[in-house]
Amino acid sequence: MNNKSYVLPKAGLFAGAHPIIAVGSAVLVMAFVLFTVIDPAYASSIYSAAKGFIAAELAWYYIGLISFFLFFAVWLAFSRYGDIRLGKDSDRPEFSNFAWFSMLFGAGIGIGILFWSIAEPIYHFQSNPLISEAQQQTVEAAQVAMRISIFHWGLHGWGLFAVIGLILAYFSYRKGLPLSIRSSLYPIFGDRIYGPIGHAADLLAVFGTVFGIATSLGLGAQQMNAGLSYLTGVEISTSNQIILIAVLSIIATASVLTGLNKGIRILSELNMHLTILILVLFIIFGPTAYVLGAFFTNIGDYLFHAVELGLWVDPNPEGQWQGWWTIFYWGWWIAWAPFCGVFIARISKGRTIREFVLGVLVAPTILAAFWITIFGNTAMFVELFGAGGITEAVNADTTMALFTTIEAMGAGSVITLVISAICTLMLITYFVTSADSATLVICTLISMGDEQPPVKYRVFWGFAIGAVAAVLLYAGGLKALQTASIVAALPFSFIVILATYGLIKSLRAEALPAKTLKHVPRATGVE
Repeated sequence: MNNKSYVLPKAGLFAGAHPIIAVGSAVLVMAFVLFTVIDPAYASSIYSAAKGFIAAELAWYYIGLISFFLFFAVWLAFSRYGDIRLGKDSDRPEFSNFAWFSMLFGAGIGIGILFWSIAEPIYHFQSNPLISEAQQQTVEAAQVAMRISIFHWGLHGWGLFAVIGLILAYFSYRKGLPLSIRSSLYPIFGDRIYGPIGHAADLLAVFGTVFGIATSLGLGAQQMNAGLSYLTGVEISTSNQIILIAVLSIIATASVLTGLNKGIRILSELNMHLTILILVLFIIFGPTAYVLGAFFTNIGDYLFHAVELGLWVDPNPEGQWQGWWTIFYWGWWIAWAPFCGVFIARISKGRTIREFVLGVLVAPTILAAFWITIFGNTAMFVELFGAGGITEAVNADTTMALFTTIEAMGAGSVITLVISAICTLMLITYFVTSADSATLVICTLISMGDEQPPVKYRVFWGFAIGAVAAVLLYAGGLKALQTASIVAALPFSFIVILATYGLIKSLRAEALPAKTLKHVPRATGVE
């Protein structure tokens, strides 16, 4: 592609960054935080009204969009474009498969799934529109609850991440455009992406990344505080949660300063090793045969119903469940798409489209399903066949669901303490990994795709993300912001649609690798 590109300032305050994106993103974030903090009740009412409109009037749009991206990703993997490399034909992957999968999972959903892997199945176990009132809190309800939970963390969400990440990696590493959201629009708008159109796309991406990660960090700090309280008796309080955010933001900023190949990669691999360890401990000291059998049942049940669940729109106009859960999740995945898309693209140079799509779709989905099964079905076993108490704990305080389940396993005081300590450590490492990955993505967007953005911006945004999370936690605005992020997903979804069209347009003009041409008819001799 022949494009004018944009030359970043080499000196002055904005050296190495795009001034409009650097200033605009900071002002936008600050304005939104102030609006939320000054009057949280009013801000919450505004966000909730917008979310209510989306759930009532646009559920079909979110449902159809997410399903389309999954089908599109699968089609790409098995199409004639599957052998195209995300880079030059001679490029090969920078990271090993283990490091790649670890970073994919850690940045994508690590801290979120640790928070929800027990709480969500227990909520669905009590009530959901796919079971009758008589089936609530029964064995049948438990199976449906696991199906829904895996659905919300499975192929559909990762299909969106695969498409966004693929688009960004393709235009950046194969077409030589900046690693930023605006580049995906080049086939449509050409060099105009360096003007207001591109600025709007990148600002929306920064907006979604900052508030998506800030909300997750706030929730993570609350659960971390609960873990430390369980282990040491530390008081559960907003002040302690803010202290945790401050300390971990410093660690995350130090990590992002070391670069992708050191801090983020090493932490991601540590997360994966800890994840494997904790899952093994849950299997050994929990209901072993029950959870292993449940995994195969859950996978089969989920795959059998995946298309049906993905296309189901609640026919009851007064029903609120789908808005609370599925629409919320789809909006959340879209809001996170710029962050995860840029990050996944950044770690995937040199892979083929087929390898990329199948890796992004299959590996995280299997691990998420396994994780939710081991944690969620352990809680279900306690509820259905053990002493119970998990449902009451979840309803009283979601952050205590994990630690209540660990205690209910009855593995003995020492093992219970060890497992709880490892889970708390995982909350810390996943927190840091998410924060430093988000910081790197924001700085990459601000510096027009520079893979080594200036240190001062990494430091500023490393602390800014923590500050946003802390301020909103203090003001009680996290829930309002969580809702606002879902609303912000709506305008970004239009950019994703345009970007997908741009990818298709560019792929059709692509000179395919030699082995994909074997089915093309021989030349007829006509010049």
